[in-house]
Amino acid sequence: MKRLAGQPKMRVRFWGACGSLPAPTGAGAVRRKVCLALEAARGRKFRNRSEIERFVDGLPFAVRATYGGNTPCVQIARGADFILCDAGTGLSEFGRSLRSMRKGEMMPRAFDIFLSHLHWDHIQGLPFFAPIYIPGNVVRLYGCHPGMQEAVSDQHASSHFPVPFSALSADVSFRTLSPGAEYEIDGFKVRAVEQNHPGRSFGYSFEAGGRRVVYSTDCEHHSGQEEDAAASVAFFSGADLLILDAQYSLAEADMQKRDWGHSSNLLGVEFAVRAGVKRLVLFHREPALSDEQLDEVLEKTRRYARIYAGDSDLAVELAYDGLELEL
Repeated sequence: MKRLAGQPKMRVRFWGACGSLPAPTGAGAVRRKVCLALEAARGRKFRNRSEIERFVDGLPFAVRATYGGNTPCVQIARGADFILCDAGTGLSEFGRSLRSMRKGEMMPRAFDIFLSHLHWDHIQGLPFFAPIYIPGNVVRLYGCHPGMQEAVSDQHASSHFPVPFSALSADVSFRTLSPGAEYEIDGFKVRAVEQNHPGRSFGYSFEAGGRRVVYSTDCEHHSGQEEDAAASVAFFSGADLLILDAQYSLAEADMQKRDWGHSSNLLGVEFAVRAGVKRLVLFHREPALSDEQLDEVLEKTRRYARIYAGDSDLAVELAYDGLELEL
C-alpha cells in the first residue's frame, strides 16, 4: 500500500491483549521477578538511577515487565482521530487515562468502539468505562451483530451489576454494519468480514493516509484448509499491521481445542507472509501462560518466521498491555 506524503502516522496502543478472561500478575509472580532481577544484579554497583534503568532495560521482558492481564481493547489513532477495537477490561484503563490533570474530570468527547463479537471478554469493560457515565460524551458502538444493545445492556442487569443501563449519562448508540461494505468513520475507511468463531465474530480493516491496520481476533484457522487460508490472505493483503488471534499452539488449534474458536501463532506467520504483511502482532493471548512461557512463544514464532519467510522482512511481536506501535 502506497503511503501518502504529509499524512499523519497511525499510532496503535494495546490497552488489553489477553483472551478469554482477565489474568492479572499475582504476588508470587512479582516476587519471582524481583528475585531474578536481584540475581542478575549480583556484584554490580549502580551510581545513579539512570544506570539502574539501563540495567533493567537489558533484562528479559518476562523479568523486567509483564504482558498484562486485561482483556481485548486496542486504540488506533491518526492525528486527533481515533477508534477503539473491542471493549474488554482494557477499555477501563483507557478511560482512566483520559482524566484531566486540572480537575480530575473528563472533557466531553466522542468514542467509536468496534466490537468483534459479543462474548463477555470483549464487552466486559463497558460497565467500568468512566466516560460512559459523563453527560455530554457520545459513545457509538459498531458491530455486525443485530443483538449488540441487548448483550451490552444485559451486563447491567441487577444480578450482574449494581448500575442499570438506563443510568448511563453519555449518549450511547448502537450501529449495525454490513460485512463487506465500506464505511467512512473518524477519517478511516472501515470494512468488516465474518470469521470462523462460535457465535460469529468479525474482523476489521482500518485504512487511512495510505496505511492499513487489520484487527482479526477470535478467528479459527486450521492447517490444510486452503479455501479459508486464501480468503484470509486476501483480507490481510498488504496490511501495514496485522493484529491476529494466536491464542493456541498449532497442536491445540488443530486437535486438542478444535472448534473452540481460536488460531495458532504458526499459521499467523504463514498467513502474514503470504499476504505481504509488514508487521504481525500475536493477540488474544492464552491467559494460563506465564510471562516466561509467553516469551518462549514469541521466540519460537520469530524463529519460525525466519525459516518460513525466507527473504521477507516480516516483524513479529506479541501484544502486551501498554505496547505502542507507530506506522
